[in-house]
Amino acid sequence: MNISFDNTQNAFAYKSDKELKSAKFLFSTMGYPWFVQLGTRLTPFIMKTGLPVHGIIRKTIFKQFVGGETLEETADIGATLGKYGVQVILDYGVEGKEGEESFDHATEEFIRVINYAATQTNIPFISIKVTGLARFALLQTLNEAPRLRSGIHDHEMEIDEWDRVRERMYTICEVAAEKGVGVLVDAEESWIQDPIDRLTMEMMELFNKEKVVVYNTIQLYRHDRLHFLKLSHQIAQQKGFLLGAKLVRGAYMEKERNRAREMGYPSPIQPDKEASDRDYDLAVRYCVDHINQISVIVASHNESSNLLAAQLLDQQGLAHNHPHIHFSQLFGMSDNITFNLAKEGFSVSKYLPFGPIRDVIPYLMRRAQENSSVSGQTGRELALIKRELSRRKSA
Repeated sequence: MNISFDNTQNAFAYKSDKELKSAKFLFSTMGYPWFVQLGTRLTPFIMKTGLPVHGIIRKTIFKQFVGGETLEETADIGATLGKYGVQVILDYGVEGKEGEESFDHATEEFIRVINYAATQTNIPFISIKVTGLARFALLQTLNEAPRLRSGIHDHEMEIDEWDRVRERMYTICEVAAEKGVGVLVDAEESWIQDPIDRLTMEMMELFNKEKVVVYNTIQLYRHDRLHFLKLSHQIAQQKGFLLGAKLVRGAYMEKERNRAREMGYPSPIQPDKEASDRDYDLAVRYCVDHINQISVIVASHNESSNLLAAQLLDQQGLAHNHPHIHFSQLFGMSDNITFNLAKEGFSVSKYLPFGPIRDVIPYLMRRAQENSSVSGQTGRELALIKRELSRRKSA
């Protein structure tokens, strides 16, 4: 294996000089946390006022991190990535909608995305959020009351409502299984995660008999999730199905810590980054050690974790494109990891959200905050972009 995440020629081969310069400007802007804080607070408000800011957002942060406003608009990006051996995970990026009508509409959209993915050669997965199918408050109620964990409780209306959520999930997974498309179920806040985990495990038991269709997301910045991964594997073995696991570090750290502090319970978050890194890498090792029973997606922007997974495959004499391991990074970030892995024949994809600008604003605001707060992320992106622009100039 001859892999280097410093190879900018591979990393940015798919971008023109103009696109690279736009990315350089955007990441330079994100290097100012005060500016990002101001922008993330004002942007959702400005969008509601009807001021003509769509064009600015579309040409900057939207273009960098989103595939397009419609499913059809993602086709060009998918085709471009495909030329470099990079696949796509499609995400209908609409969040925070409530009401049965919205949940049914989201279900129809997810099915539409699955049907589209099935017609494309390089879209093996789609991503879904259970909060797109269920009321947040319902999930919280199910999470908090121990008597509800069996699904049996006093409120007939809530039983009916949860049954509808299960039907939506079942329908999505059934279509995905028929079409040969994987379903990645996103992890969400810890105070609604328990029913999401149970529902996802239930779907795995139904659909992951011969091959893995459904994947749960394991957030390793939680100190209990390495144990949860091993427990999930034990349950899968006992019940005779294959486990699908997407490994991430996590996305709600500040929110989780603040809520734990305000409500006076122990934080579910690891004490420090080193603990998250340790558990993440142990999770990668565990999945590769049990690769016949676990299909794993290494969804990380951490270079050392990706390198570890790649090295483990080589050490065990496993093919780079083994069907039970896949790598993934967000579209618009960490191209140095994605494209260099692809060059070495690993199965790797970009997580590609799409949707109307006003609907993907929450996603975009998280990307902006992430890039301003993650230690060295913006600096690393910028340094690589500058290096490639300099290389092209002198070539």
